[in-house]
Amino acid sequence: MDIEQTLRDHFEESLSVKRAALDSILPALTRAAESMVECLRNGHKILSCGNGGSAGDAQHFSSELINRFEMERPPLPAIALTTESSTLTAIANDYSYDDIFAKQIKALGQAGDLLLAISTSGNSTNVVLAIDAAQDRGMTIVALTGRDGGEIAPALAPRDTEIRVPSARTARIQEVHLLAIHCLCDVIDTSLFPAE
Repeated sequence: MDIEQTLRDHFEESLSVKRAALDSILPALTRAAESMVECLRNGHKILSCGNGGSAGDAQHFSSELINRFEMERPPLPAIALTTESSTLTAIANDYSYDDIFAKQIKALGQAGDLLLAISTSGNSTNVVLAIDAAQDRGMTIVALTGRDGGEIAPALAPRDTEIRVPSARTARIQEVHLLAIHCLCDVIDTSLFPAE
């Protein structure tokens, strides 16, 4: 096995997917950024959820808003629904793992809030149910997906936005998701707190 070539292949594939994503997701990413800015400007909050690496991305996004991204500014309201182990295990034990995000949205979500729903396959049942719960609460959805969009794509309403990475490989999808999250954070900061 040629380790250096294997590593080079990963970089090349990542670059290729990012180039393809630039053309395919830019309009959706723009719309998502506008939705997030409007949500926060109007005094609402952003909830986020996902499983595994997508849970990490949800937490990453939330921490960038609450603390800061690249500029000094006031904290922004965001909650990662992936972090409260007592809540997650209570819901999973008493009801179902499928309900871990939806029940939190029913408790915390309000009309005007936004849900960042992350699933590389688009088929995570608990994320799909979270979207349903958020829509019932009058929230807007921004979904980060990959492959063919899975079950999430048809679950979205016209006001929602899907950012679908043009890849079938989980690692590549997650890499573009992280780039998209950083782009969203930058636009939020520069829109809400323009340099004087």
